[in-house]
Amino acid sequence: MDSLNHYGSSSDEEDTNTTHTLTSTSKAMIVNTAPDTGFDQLNRDRLYTAPTATELSVNVTYEDMNQPVVGPINPFSERRLATQNTVTGHVEQQAISESDFRTQMRTFESYGYARDPSANTSNLVGQTGHGVNGTGYVGDLSAAAQMRGATIFDRAPKAFRHNQDQKKKRANKGDPGVLEGEHAYKGPWAGYDDDGYEDRGPQQEKQPDDEQAETDNADGIDYGQVDDMVPEEVHDDATQQDRKSQPVGDETTKFHGAQEHDYLGRTYMAVPQDLDVNLNGEPGSQACFIPKKLIHTWDGHKKGTTGIRFFPGSGHLLLSGGMDNKVKLWDVYHDRSLLRSYMGHSKAVRDIAFNNDGRRFLSAGYDRCVKLWDTETGQCIRSFSTGKIPYCVTFNPAKQNVFLAGYSDKKIIQFDCNTGRITQEYDQHLGAVNTITFVDGNRRFISTSDDKTMRAWEYDIPVVIKYIAEPDMHSMPAVTLHPSKKWIACQSLDNQIHVYGAQDRFKVNRKKHFSGHLVAGYACKPGFSPDGKFMSSGDSNGNVWVWDWKTCKVLKKFKAHTKVVVNTEWHPHETSKMATCSWDGLIHYWD
Repeated sequence: MDSLNHYGSSSDEEDTNTTHTLTSTSKAMIVNTAPDTGFDQLNRDRLYTAPTATELSVNVTYEDMNQPVVGPINPFSERRLATQNTVTGHVEQQAISESDFRTQMRTFESYGYARDPSANTSNLVGQTGHGVNGTGYVGDLSAAAQMRGATIFDRAPKAFRHNQDQKKKRANKGDPGVLEGEHAYKGPWAGYDDDGYEDRGPQQEKQPDDEQAETDNADGIDYGQVDDMVPEEVHDDATQQDRKSQPVGDETTKFHGAQEHDYLGRTYMAVPQDLDVNLNGEPGSQACFIPKKLIHTWDGHKKGTTGIRFFPGSGHLLLSGGMDNKVKLWDVYHDRSLLRSYMGHSKAVRDIAFNNDGRRFLSAGYDRCVKLWDTETGQCIRSFSTGKIPYCVTFNPAKQNVFLAGYSDKKIIQFDCNTGRITQEYDQHLGAVNTITFVDGNRRFISTSDDKTMRAWEYDIPVVIKYIAEPDMHSMPAVTLHPSKKWIACQSLDNQIHVYGAQDRFKVNRKKHFSGHLVAGYACKPGFSPDGKFMSSGDSNGNVWVWDWKTCKVLKKFKAHTKVVVNTEWHPHETSKMATCSWDGLIHYWD
């Protein structure tokens, strides 16, 4: 009787292996219960390593490394590495050169795919530009197949070069002695023969072609006004969808009062004279006090209020912008009713700003438009757009025909209200611009950004004259100028309000910082009393905090709203009047 054994038959081995013989009248069956040990795969040339080894001096196949230590493989157990340097397994180090890593990273950012560094790249394209096997790349595999795995430093396939093989020929620069006419000198402004701009001079603007003009006018909307205000480089960046989301000419307004003129022909722009308060006086001439009670509530915007501004000088009107895409004007005295609504934005209003006399104001919305309105008639005078979202707007106090807007693309754009043209760009920030504040006699302005820095600029000169960035600084999304014009209060996302000088050195005042409230994640704009003795700010819990400016101590804290209070504005002439607005949509008036 034979027994099956990988090492041959012997008497001792036959004793250890239990065999059963079934005898019948017809036939006999031999059954061996010893399992297959797998030792038939033994090879003297094969190198077996210790299961605890993490570094190998020779190449070992994957099958050999996953062989069991002894005996057969248990089909019911999970195969796990013997050593684990992470919770879920063993991470192997990959060696890749810095230049190759940068090349693949930029290729992924540009084309959407990159070579897999952990795969065998001997048959892949990375540098040669021949064929893709479909598994050696990560990201957009279809783009990798179309581009044949070309990197940013390789020549793309002929079908995807967009006629780059044809070298453009520079147009004739003209005769330097001829200033005007057919052969006028163009110099560095000369275009190329095939771009359609041979006749463009140094002062001529770029005109859209006929096909693009037909596309723009296909929906019946005139985008000419927007195109005139946008510079050439912005046209390349802004998509057609962005431009069509900025309609021009469909702004409307609604007057909510009984009559627009009184018996003397005056509108609500006239400062009321039948009050016991001199609204034409000098703000801050009287001592102020902390408000104690709520005297009126304006049911402003259903989806939340983003900002409020008192009418410059007199303060007899209150302007508010909301998340319901509207700007509203309220009466502060008499019946305290809604006077006019301004509709024109297709998305929420981000910021609002009056000019010096209050006859015009700006509104910036998430629809990528800045609109200039007439306060009295409600007419939209002009619309401005660069294709990006404006986060803040402010007039130049010295030149009322100029305003500055901070955008989400890290730029500060200077517009001319009369022509609608961009007159200057300030592009030193590394994040979205949150605030713009004119200081030092309106000759300079300070900007804050999401890049956690503060920069001071000379007006109309796109060069930073002061750069403030400390390791402990946080982003400062709300800034207010002190009535004395000497300090600016900056609400920081570390739940504090820091004070910086507004003249010359723009140095931080370490002795003045206001804390205690929670504002992280929100832009809660601080407010000052007209005499400069008190500073107020809202917080994320709906409270209003009032500090003493001299001692930095908390004087009062009271519950004002159910949601975050984004703005606190003191009346310029009343001694203890304050208006607050919140994301709950209400505007409260305190005394």
